[in-house]
Amino acid sequence: MSAILSVEGISKRFGGLRAVTDMSFSVNRGEIFSLIGPNGAGKTTMFNLISSIFKPTAGTVKFENREITGLPTYRLAPLGIARTFQNLAVFKHETVVNNILVGMHARLHADPLSALFFHGRARNEEIRARARVEEIIEFLEIEEIRDHMVGTLSYGLQKRVELGRALAIEPKLLLLDEMVSGMNQEEREDIARFILDLKDELGVTVMMVEHDMGIVMDISDRVCVMNHGEKIAEGTPADISQNPAVIDAYLGASRKGAA
Repeated sequence: MSAILSVEGISKRFGGLRAVTDMSFSVNRGEIFSLIGPNGAGKTTMFNLISSIFKPTAGTVKFENREITGLPTYRLAPLGIARTFQNLAVFKHETVVNNILVGMHARLHADPLSALFFHGRARNEEIRARARVEEIIEFLEIEEIRDHMVGTLSYGLQKRVELGRALAIEPKLLLLDEMVSGMNQEEREDIARFILDLKDELGVTVMMVEHDMGIVMDISDRVCVMNHGEKIAEGTPADISQNPAVIDAYLGASRKGAA
């Protein structure tokens, strides 16, 4: 399988703090790849380096064999990289439809004049964008709330709307940061099903940072484990579940929490 994302020797320091040290891995096209580890392991920092929120101290990030290290964040969406965040990032006073439409912005290219008079390319793009939003709403099974203000919805539905906005970018690679955090069991199962459908039906490559080991082990093709900013293991879920270094890292975290 060809790699859609390659991380090579990435390190990140914040002053004297080493947040990530010499991380290397690749994400294959069409797979679900999970990045896991105890709290403070450096997972979200790694996501922020991939999505150019942080610039690495050393190393490179490549997407489809093109180096994107330190590329301005706004230039990633047109390339086909979308992301959700651990904390909700939605427009709570706008409708579900309008929140998802925002994600289409990177796919709109009409010139200012046609946009001003809403004709030609601008009109055609608007029609296409709204049709795409309706497809996403149907895919995520949120037809009944399409016109609701997002702030009035449950946490789980708000996260689903955020996922819909990311899908509106029409990503090749989707980065999901703690997607099921704070959800109940039914909501978690729904999201796991949608992630599988993203891969199988839409052909989207998914990279997850996730704490829910049930979901990680059930739906991931491969798993990379971090601890103290370093990679300690990589392999299939079956390999990872039996890896002594992984077991020690999680047991060690548990012991510290109990102390």
